[in-house]
Amino acid sequence: MKLEFSRIAGMPLGTVAFSMFAASSLLFVPGSRPDRFAKAAAAGAGLVVIDLEDAVGPADKETAREAALEQAAQEPGRFAVRINAVTTAAGIRDLAALTVAATLPRTLMVPMVESATELDVVAGALGDRCPELIPLIETPRGLRDALAIVGHDKVSALMFGGADFSGELRVAVSWEPLLAARQALVLACAEARKPLIDVPFIHLDDEEGLVRECVQARAIGITAKAAIHPRQVPTIEATFSPTAEEIAEAREALQVYEENGGKAVRHKGRMLEAPMIKTYRAIIARSEGQANA
Repeated sequence: MKLEFSRIAGMPLGTVAFSMFAASSLLFVPGSRPDRFAKAAAAGAGLVVIDLEDAVGPADKETAREAALEQAAQEPGRFAVRINAVTTAAGIRDLAALTVAATLPRTLMVPMVESATELDVVAGALGDRCPELIPLIETPRGLRDALAIVGHDKVSALMFGGADFSGELRVAVSWEPLLAARQALVLACAEARKPLIDVPFIHLDDEEGLVRECVQARAIGITAKAAIHPRQVPTIEATFSPTAEEIAEAREALQVYEENGGKAVRHKGRMLEAPMIKTYRAIIARSEGQANA
């Protein structure tokens, strides 16, 4: 199902996958732990990502791939798969397995993307069966090419791989050192009209820190956040999903604006103008997307 962005912003800006536009949280689960798949699915995340890359050691890649593709075939809309980078031998083997799989997941995550050409490789190998792609930007080189990457026609969203990025910069995986990269990706995604997913918060026992980082991420225009533990999901969902109050405010403002013929109008002490209306329409579209996900 596709969501027309013209419904959001009032202009023909193409389409974006409804599932990814609506998702507020992504939960990663190791492909080498199929015993955890059901528990991950029950956590309430917008999308569960079976990981074949960082969470799986070299000796377990083959069995993890088999388990991931089997699970994804059973529930292609609920489970995505993160393959290995297509510039690696493991990634090539992942791609080869996907080309002969009877059923593909609806979404593939592609790590360590530094060029849109890498996405062409995936799309070319899978042809008309190619799922939605979510590339991860994890290096300065990838950041430089972010607009071309997120603008690829198979891409439904972009994710910031902050852990690897921090390693490139030799800094901590924390808010301040990675803020400039986040902001650059927000701008690229805004131009492409596609969502940005934030890096997981790695401090599992710091609930206050998770809340703070979620609030900061949403404030700069990030629309979703990844999780590495099921207990992080409720906090992420609560922060990134539109609240009942936000939805009610958006509906009321849109009604007032439309009743005034789509012209600027004073409402509750503020001027309602076209830029604000885009934001309100996005809130409504996001809430409807989550209801239909």
